[in-house]
Amino acid sequence: MTDRPLLRFAVPQAPPEPELVAGPAWVPTRALGRSVLLTGLLLLLGVALGRVDLVLLAAPFAIGAAAGLRRMPRSAPELTISAGEDHIVEGGQVEAAVTVTNPDVITYDLVVVRTRTSPWLKLEHADRPFAIRVPPDGWHAVDLPGDANRWGRQDVGPAAARVAACGGLLACRPVVVPARAVRVYPVTDPFNATEAMPAAAGLVGNHRSRRPGEGGELAGVRPFAPGDRLRRIDWRVSLRTRDLHVASTLSDRDAEVLLLLDVLGEVGRSGGVGGGASVLDTTVRAAAAIAEHYLHRGDRVSLLEYGATARRLRPATGRRQYLTVLEWLLDVRPDPVESENDNYANVFGAHRVSSDALVMVLTPLVDPRSADMLAQLTQSGRYVVAVDTLPPGAAPANRGQWTPLATRLWRLERENVLGRLREHGVPVVAWAGAGSLDLVLRDVARLASAPRGR
Repeated sequence: MTDRPLLRFAVPQAPPEPELVAGPAWVPTRALGRSVLLTGLLLLLGVALGRVDLVLLAAPFAIGAAAGLRRMPRSAPELTISAGEDHIVEGGQVEAAVTVTNPDVITYDLVVVRTRTSPWLKLEHADRPFAIRVPPDGWHAVDLPGDANRWGRQDVGPAAARVAACGGLLACRPVVVPARAVRVYPVTDPFNATEAMPAAAGLVGNHRSRRPGEGGELAGVRPFAPGDRLRRIDWRVSLRTRDLHVASTLSDRDAEVLLLLDVLGEVGRSGGVGGGASVLDTTVRAAAAIAEHYLHRGDRVSLLEYGATARRLRPATGRRQYLTVLEWLLDVRPDPVESENDNYANVFGAHRVSSDALVMVLTPLVDPRSADMLAQLTQSGRYVVAVDTLPPGAAPANRGQWTPLATRLWRLERENVLGRLREHGVPVVAWAGAGSLDLVLRDVARLASAPRGR
């Protein structure tokens, strides 16, 4: 006897209790209860009234229940969530699946499986339950292919399954498994910067420094001095002047690039890879593109969050650092700081930034503390470039007739802040992909190479 309406949809809820995780129990369904109740009632009436027909009428219910329960399940079903482990980028395909395994020796008559997914994973038919049958000592996988529309750690799950066996007379309590995170990496917007770095502090690298040494950039010709290599002798000048002269070169050194991410708040609505971008979307994608560019050139890249926790990634170089940067960016979240926290200025300050590093601050310049932080870094002598990540059409929600006027005043105040930052020597440029920072980096490099007055 089956009673499918009693198999309610197993909607994933909070993680189950520890005793449920250890081994869910098989419990009788309402169908078994009604069968036993009807059999007992007919037998009682047949004996009390002396009617054999009532006893014969109860026989099919008793025989059906006994036949259904002759082989009872002894173990609980197993539920697992699988997701593709490949490097998935925004807009890429996700191969997820929910697998139900039957370790018992009886067939599961009906298995209802349902899972929850992140709103940024567009998986096919993931919003409805699946009804399947699982043979003994077998398994059945429910494939959930789809697309990943936004960066981050997107969850597939939690998932739950409820099983009916013995003709619907027994049902297993819902088996719930926790969610499985799918790593979706941000799309790296094309970025290229051809200007020189303002400071190169490493021993070797691809950037021309201002210090003489072994390199490929010619700095001039000077008289021969003890310690100069013979292969550096410029024979044309030496024959003309009748004194040995050597070619002087500038050393090639690497530079450190610090990407400072302003995560004090989120502005705008994210539409995924094919829609509009919020502040965090622009920040993460720009940081990935800038880090990829400089790491491929052999520079050292580090990351730092301007937020309550002030997460930091140490400077390093190479492909391993690039993969580490991508993993680090997956955990970027809005991390506001309470206005009453006066000690935050002591925790985060210029002392945490290398004096020779090029600091690229990705900020929407909405919070006043962001402008103060930029001014402090510039006054401390750091090479700072502010990248404006505010979406062009960002505006407060319309809450009344005064909202347009308030928005206009807010934009005027923000323009005043940008003007004051430029007066303090902080270059501010909006992120626009490839070549958007060339002019600013050129100006920063010229200021760094200019002689400083005492």
